[in-house]
Amino acid sequence: MPNNRGLSTNPNDKAKNFSESLKRLLKELKIFKIIIIISIILAIFGSIFSIIAPKRLAKLVDEISKGLVVNTQNIQELEKQISINQLQKNVIIDGKEISVPDQIKTMQVMQTLNQSNGTNAKELYNKIEQLPQSVQEIIKPKMNIENIKKITIILVIIYILSSLFTYFEQYLMAETSNRFAENLRKRISQKINKLPLKYFDKNQTGDILSRVTNDVDTVAQTLNQSLATLVSAVVLFFGTLIMMFYTNWIMAITAVLSVMFGFIFMGLVLTKSQKYFAARQTELGKLNSHVEEVYSNLVVVKAYNGQKESSEKFDNLNENVYEANRKSQFISGLMMPMMQFVGNFGYVAVCIVGALLANSGKITFGVIVEFMTYVRLFSSPLSQIAQSFTSMQSTAAASERVFEFLDEEELPKENAKEILNPEEVKGNISFEHVYFGYDKTRDIIKDFTVNVKPGQKIAIVGPTGAGKTTIVNLLMKFYEINSGDIKIEGISTKDLSRENIASLFTMVLQDTWLFEGTIRENIAFNRDNLTDDEIYAVCDKIGITHFIKSLPEGLNTQINENDSISAGQKQLITIARGMLEKTPFLILDEATSNVDTRTEELVQKAMDKLTEGRTSFIIAHRLSTIKNADIILVMNDGNIVEQGNHEELMKKDGFYAKLYNSQFEL
Repeated sequence: MPNNRGLSTNPNDKAKNFSESLKRLLKELKIFKIIIIISIILAIFGSIFSIIAPKRLAKLVDEISKGLVVNTQNIQELEKQISINQLQKNVIIDGKEISVPDQIKTMQVMQTLNQSNGTNAKELYNKIEQLPQSVQEIIKPKMNIENIKKITIILVIIYILSSLFTYFEQYLMAETSNRFAENLRKRISQKINKLPLKYFDKNQTGDILSRVTNDVDTVAQTLNQSLATLVSAVVLFFGTLIMMFYTNWIMAITAVLSVMFGFIFMGLVLTKSQKYFAARQTELGKLNSHVEEVYSNLVVVKAYNGQKESSEKFDNLNENVYEANRKSQFISGLMMPMMQFVGNFGYVAVCIVGALLANSGKITFGVIVEFMTYVRLFSSPLSQIAQSFTSMQSTAAASERVFEFLDEEELPKENAKEILNPEEVKGNISFEHVYFGYDKTRDIIKDFTVNVKPGQKIAIVGPTGAGKTTIVNLLMKFYEINSGDIKIEGISTKDLSRENIASLFTMVLQDTWLFEGTIRENIAFNRDNLTDDEIYAVCDKIGITHFIKSLPEGLNTQINENDSISAGQKQLITIARGMLEKTPFLILDEATSNVDTRTEELVQKAMDKLTEGRTSFIIAHRLSTIKNADIILVMNDGNIVEQGNHEELMKKDGFYAKLYNSQFEL
């Protein structure tokens, strides 16, 4: 039987398709379509309020500036009107009438200023007392507190609304991503129950766990951080771009040219980066698998002094993860500084251009502040877009691995025609010319035929790889046979559901399956209504009542990785659990292989109690444990080479006798 800790399927064997992975992801998100649309709308509104805020900020700055500097625009307008009217009539500036004498006086003062630099605000401020009163009124610094209050209130409301829209958008996306991750894990859990055992034979446990945890988390985090962020960033980018051109096309062109290089660089990086993110997820899966394998079998590793070898393998895998991380992080890390440099370069460039335009009197100081805010808003979306696309590389690789798992071929759908009631089953089983192979081109079970009567103990023995456990797997319908038939009470297992077959069997396996919880919970598994007396009645039959009562907490003793309960005692607990199951069939798979000789006697007595009144299949390496079996099936290379009870087979002095004697040779 293949080892379920063999190498996993490498997700890099096939070429990765970034666009197809994202299409599949979006398709899976359809169930959250309404919430996502609402989140996107909220993100858009949040961005719109962020875009209109600088316009209000410019008005606030200009209003404050009126109380700090002279109004050069009004004096420029006065000069223009004087030039047009040639001092022939009064003119009205900013609602104030300026007489011809005041115009003449103003022209005399203005001629004393340094005209090479235009109407200089500082020089004008120094000469302001020399100007006529009517002209002073239109150029003197004036601060309108009421206007400032109104603009400030509106600006605060805009910022609050922007923050609220952003908060609710992020809340909804966080809820959506968590729900989506929950949904994926639920589907993976359901998928695990539908997959054939051959999938787990060929894939590492750690790799499967990595898909359930790391890959699902990666997908969820990207949804939370990138989807709505990307939408709001795009809206912010184009909205800001429009507002910049509306404000001043010269500074807008300066900013656009400076960031074009960023887009070119980002496009080049994205085309090369996908393979590195896929490799990172794969290497992480291999590392998880190795860690799970080593820590699950730590005693074996230490017993065979395998610490050095496992440590070296860990170091190699860890180095591979480091290299994969280094390459992917180098790419993602390089993108952000480049985007920041481009954004800062554009910021400085438009500052210089804005200063020149303001100095020439073409724009106000408020417009400079407005435009500098837009430049910041313009460069920020570039960083967000770059980060979102970088995250999507990881998401595409992770989602592809998750979807690969969800798309794995499931167990064939059953067409159960019959139902067997455990109470009505006597215990008859027959194998009729059964052929089976894990690879359908090569059979490992060949023409297997045997009839089992009610209450018989059937022992299946043979060397490793002979097909002992495979027979049980076929009986439980874990695998489909290639040809032949297996019948329970004369009914083919092909006509019975797997759930129905499972309800007929109690299994005690080599690896004692106990979950974290109390001894009571483990013995009374799925039987919450059992009393302590009923549990102890079962424990009395197999001789573990004294052991349980000797524990400080008794039946309430917790079973976990740190408990002091031996392997034999745990095996006895599983046998006690099995005795509560009133099934007609019993399977004991190497149930005494992990215990010492003294404990083996206790386990053997407990198993004898467990097999009473049931048709039992016992798989054992220790042949001393199956002497009392009614029939011993001796298997080699998938065939029954000998059949009979212990005495009969020993008298034949054949394959069984050699196996038996070899276990007692000194």
